[in-house]
Amino acid sequence: MLPAGPDGVTGLGAALKRAFDIAFAASFLAVALPFMLLLAAALQVNSPGRLFFVQRRIGHRGRTFRCIKFRTMRADAARVLAETLAACPAARREWAADHKLRDDPRVSGLGKVVRKLSLDELPQLINILRGEMSVVGPRPIVVAEIAKYGPRFADYCAVKPGLTGLWQISGRNDVSYAQRVDLDRQYRLRASFLFDLRIVLRTIPAVLGASGSY
Repeated sequence: MLPAGPDGVTGLGAALKRAFDIAFAASFLAVALPFMLLLAAALQVNSPGRLFFVQRRIGHRGRTFRCIKFRTMRADAARVLAETLAACPAARREWAADHKLRDDPRVSGLGKVVRKLSLDELPQLINILRGEMSVVGPRPIVVAEIAKYGPRFADYCAVKPGLTGLWQISGRNDVSYAQRVDLDRQYRLRASFLFDLRIVLRTIPAVLGASGSY
């Protein structure tokens, strides 16, 4: 287990947050399940292979967990990334800075649309029901990103990673990684049930507008 700071939400606030997480995830999953099945079928037709992309991410108190997403990348994504980074200095710089590529050659045609609308993250409702994630919190990071957080990694670990959060409603990939780290710190300092509700309400227009999403 990795080191972490103190919990960001405790007592009654933690109980309300967990109750909201369960109610939100269960209700949303029940309503969205038919759509998710259709989406899964479309993704399979567009890019046959594994339906889900499951990756180890860093969670609350530094524990790792298996984060679930719909697979939106080609089956040979690892090879394509390696070739792209080897051939393109600009892509290497972008990957080193943000751990993302704006024009990612690994993403399938339908996958680009799904990612832009954040639909690939719907399976993370299961992570929420398991208690590994929350509806609101920092987006879950991989081990390779820990160094980018530096001393702020304790703030990240103090709360559960979220399906949405300050980063999603503040421009997402249009903000620098340093700004993302600061947003995660702000959330840890301001975390409360009412603050979560405000973020959830602001997430709806942010997702529909696909601001900073790629």
